[in-house]
Amino acid sequence: MKNNCFAYTLCALCFLELFAFSTYASSRQEDRSFKVAVCDWMILKRQKIGSFELARELNADGLEMDMGGLGTRDSFDNKLRQPYFQQLFQETAAMHCIEVPSVAMSGFYAQSFAERPDYEALVQDCLNTMKVMGAKVAFLPLGVQCDLNKHAELRPVLIERLRRVGELAVHQGVVIGIETSLDARAEVKLLKEINSRGIKIYYNFQNPLQNGRDLHKELRTLGKDRICQIHCTDTDEVTLPNNKRLDMQKVKKTLNSMGWSGWLVVERSRDKNDVRNVKKNFGINVEYLKLMFQ
Repeated sequence: MKNNCFAYTLCALCFLELFAFSTYASSRQEDRSFKVAVCDWMILKRQKIGSFELARELNADGLEMDMGGLGTRDSFDNKLRQPYFQQLFQETAAMHCIEVPSVAMSGFYAQSFAERPDYEALVQDCLNTMKVMGAKVAFLPLGVQCDLNKHAELRPVLIERLRRVGELAVHQGVVIGIETSLDARAEVKLLKEINSRGIKIYYNFQNPLQNGRDLHKELRTLGKDRICQIHCTDTDEVTLPNNKRLDMQKVKKTLNSMGWSGWLVVERSRDKNDVRNVKKNFGINVEYLKLMFQ
């Protein structure tokens, strides 16, 4: 009888230990459901090999790489078409343990996606670069010239073009995340009209905050399946810990209630009085986001 009692007790202790470990492991897994990245062009290292070392110094988990300048060029100023740079960037990212969750076409902030005749080739160039770096999201800002609140006449051609590049993304097994000036309800409508699994919303906290909209209501309206990634910052005024209109604890609760997880990318929220101090601004913002979300 004593032996049986001892065996039962031992089994119970083992079960409790396993339960405690599994609970701890689950909590650690949950901690990893959010990762933090920085933008290479915002840390002043656009397509520079030193961007990976700097991202590691900033304690970021990843780096959103840019396709390079565009302007009036026929193509992006993109090093990653060359095998030498492909290998160099891959090896350097691995050496510093920095992931590349996304590749940005920031040139479309100023260029018109609706009017460039070579839009498809430009997007394909981005998709090829994503494949090189293992990225799953392309960032496509519709920018000033494709602001649908100001240029509603561009809507039909934008829908047609986004549907086309969405097909390219689906074929490659990735997603193109668009940033618009529309509110969440209008973005839901736009996505329905595009009707492509390859197009989602790349959400930017700055847009609702700057326009007096309810950030949390907008997130819930879009829902977890329409948001591929988030620029988790505001305008350049103060760093994230000092931002009074962006309640990050509430943001986390909202995202958790939606069941959304993924990459939070630091784009702006720099101290306006020290805007070029990369290590200070982005170091503070990355540390704050990791404290809040991990």
